Amino acid sequence: MDSSSLSSVLTSPEVQAFARGFPVLMTHLAVTIALLVLGTTLYALLTPWKEVALIREGNSAAAVAFAGVLIGLAIPLAISLSVSTSIRDIVIWGVATVVLQLFVFRLVDMLLTGLPQRIREGEISAAVLLVGAKLATALILGAALAG
Repeated sequence: MDSSSLSSVLTSPEVQAFARGFPVLMTHLAVTIALLVLGTTLYALLTPWKEVALIREGNSAAAVAFAGVLIGLAIPLAISLSVSTSIRDIVIWGVATVVLQLFVFRLVDMLLTGLPQRIREGEISAAVLLVGAKLATALILGAALAG
């Protein structure tokens, strides 16, 4: 490729759009991932059982339950990211999403009494029920965000 062809490629509208958009994409992605990490950390601190410690001990039920939290937070955060137009938007809607999800997750944990003990004991069926409830709330919240 000669220098004029290379110059033509580099000045094409597609390459210019990429050059302008890629840093924005990376910033939006970083903010959203930070919100996901913050949300999962807060959940781990608020949960009545310590899933991370249970996972380290090989408790599959705790791993399933914690995977549900990650996905349950990621769904509305992803939708928030897709409907937001700025970092401020992402932060506002992302924080609102995380707070609402943590509230609902905590409510689900309290309503489904006995699940913490069953998960501590490694009962997969309890973890699957908990994941189902958390994913259902995530999908509903995501739909509400999308309008």
